[in-house]
Amino acid sequence: MQRRFILKLAGVFAAASLFAAAAHAEDSIKVGVTGGPHAQIMEVVKTVAAKNGLNIKVIEFSDYVQPNAALAGGDLDANSYQHDPYLQAQVKDRGYKLIRIADTVTYPMGIYSKKVKTLAELQPGAKIAVPNDPTNGGRALLLLQKQGLLKLRADAGLKATPLDIVENPKKLKIVELDAAQIPRSLNDVDAAAINTNFAMEAGLKPKQDAIAVEDPKGPYVNIIAIREADRNKPWVARLVAAYHSPEVKQFVDSKFGGSVITAW
Repeated sequence: MQRRFILKLAGVFAAASLFAAAAHAEDSIKVGVTGGPHAQIMEVVKTVAAKNGLNIKVIEFSDYVQPNAALAGGDLDANSYQHDPYLQAQVKDRGYKLIRIADTVTYPMGIYSKKVKTLAELQPGAKIAVPNDPTNGGRALLLLQKQGLLKLRADAGLKATPLDIVENPKKLKIVELDAAQIPRSLNDVDAAAINTNFAMEAGLKPKQDAIAVEDPKGPYVNIIAIREADRNKPWVARLVAAYHSPEVKQFVDSKFGGSVITAW
């Protein structure tokens, strides 16, 4: 009788431990970000979320590829670093079952140069660096088109590539590089289209240093992504609520001076 009681008691404690572990797991998540503003903002989100019982571990990455791979592989619960066109390209190309759950901030892409002060000063044959991933590369080419430097095929869309250039009066040479590496390559090219998070990480200030900046009201708002299977988990709404809090909005507005714009 006593042995059966002890075994039942042990079973109760084991069940309680499993319940506690599950509850703890539900209240603790890992969120991937890239360095710079995304990481800085997520640290504020982490503080806000903690007040409501959600513990966030921020995992920082140095490129655009790994955060989605880590999320799809189960090493992250969410990531916050990309815009929706990039996510959709990754879903299509790699078969990831990832979805967008909320908008975060916009980083208007800029064109930077250490050799000229205006785009008009670019000489024939000038080298222009652009990101080598399909969506950010297309974004850079659309910005160059907007500035009158080239013309793209009418149906090129957001994923335009150098092959879609139909007019290039100055015969600009488009150099495709990893987005994170472009700031370090400014000395080797005449100008470069740089994503704002990487520009700021390199000490460049878009409002002061860019010689051209895209319109912030476009399709490139950044997002929070999760696995499709997790869409109904309670922590998802709590994460979004923490990100869309007044504290985070105030931090973004005061910290980045208009270089990063909240999208909610």
